[in-house]
Amino acid sequence: MNLKNRISPNKENFRMHHTDPELYSVMSEKIISWLPVIPRDYVLVCIGTDRSTGDSLGPLIGTLFSEKRPKHMTVYGTLHDPVHATNLQEYIEHINTRHLNPFIIAVDACLGKNTSVGHIISGTGPIKPGAALNKPLPDIGHVHITGVVNVSGFMEHSVLQNTRLSVVMDMATKVAGVLDHIDQRMAFNQQRPSVVLRFNKDLNSSAPTN
Repeated sequence: MNLKNRISPNKENFRMHHTDPELYSVMSEKIISWLPVIPRDYVLVCIGTDRSTGDSLGPLIGTLFSEKRPKHMTVYGTLHDPVHATNLQEYIEHINTRHLNPFIIAVDACLGKNTSVGHIISGTGPIKPGAALNKPLPDIGHVHITGVVNVSGFMEHSVLQNTRLSVVMDMATKVAGVLDHIDQRMAFNQQRPSVVLRFNKDLNSSAPTN
């Protein structure tokens, strides 16, 4: 849980409310503009736990996006296999071992001002998932997406437990939709091919035809 806005300074950020009708097209286009021009192995790391309503945003996004069967992103962090404080370092080591030159999109929930609740914030650079908990967790992400699920301030862990599931679910559905738009652009926009797409072409060229 990225309890507060623990994003590295001097990085570009962009926010929209999750109910904005142009969220899918506008935010996906913004995130695409931050992706590298050269092919990379794209990895989505959704941080959080299903043991806390507010902190379940990441695993919900990972689960919903995985159900869309993305072609060009590998997803880590779902309701059944969450990525959280106790295993984040292990997952980072696994990603760096399994993926060649991975480009990581980190997803997490956060708390913020009352006027910010419901906003989805995307930006360049990593997030610091353990900063508010005083845990020495590593920064993660070349690009990040965070969702403001509730108000920060007093007794934040209690606030997370009392966050409305309906709000978290609505936000997770929208973020999964944004990610699906990005994945579709990787499939159809050859200006930003993914490594997976390139490998598929190589495999198809040598595969027998019926």
